[in-house]
Amino acid sequence: MELDEYLPALRRADARFADAAAEAVLASGWGARVPGCPEWTLADLVWHLAEVQHFWAWVVRTRAADRSAYVHPRRRPDDELLGYGSARSAALEAALAGAGPDERVWTWAPQQDVAFVLRRQLQEATVHTADVEQVRGDVRPIPAAVGLDGLDEWLEVMVPAALPDGPPENAHPVVFHAVDADAERTLFPGTAPFPIAALTGTAGDLLLAVWRRVPLEVLTVDGDGLQAAAMIGLADLE
Repeated sequence: MELDEYLPALRRADARFADAAAEAVLASGWGARVPGCPEWTLADLVWHLAEVQHFWAWVVRTRAADRSAYVHPRRRPDDELLGYGSARSAALEAALAGAGPDERVWTWAPQQDVAFVLRRQLQEATVHTADVEQVRGDVRPIPAAVGLDGLDEWLEVMVPAALPDGPPENAHPVVFHAVDADAERTLFPGTAPFPIAALTGTAGDLLLAVWRRVPLEVLTVDGDGLQAAAMIGLADLE
């Protein structure tokens, strides 16, 4: 994706999250469990995204060089969560709109600029939108460009963060074919002569699979699916 595409995509993801959360509350209540994050209720999920967006809006708005001055927000009652979450989304979008992508800010990654926040927060909202849609049992497709960029971010940022010393000795390549983006990506390239498996699906389904929101069975698996799942599982940031 181009840099100028991130903020409009984030706005769409935020709106989709808010709509899905409101529908899920009406259908299932705040205590509904979140399939992609089994330890969370729907209230926990909505609060989590609001808290994350509150933090990154502060980072961008203040051009923070570190996070030591950040003040955590007080958790809101359930009946305030939808409004509070929408306000936090709007504040993040406004902060990002008022900052240049190359402006320096604190992040937890080697890339220390607003562009990192733009990309990361689009993916945060995208994956958590799928989480809330799973509560409703109606997960809509992720746009191909967003899904592919999320897969790229996972490979370029998340995997190295989880494995700072590189792939372990038992690593094998896993190939991802994104059919709707006409693209191929590889996890752990060069670690063995041949991939352990090739996974084919939409870019969005591949993204949700590497974030372990959906099982590999939603994809077409050519090769050893169990070993492919094990390779994906090596990149564990939780």
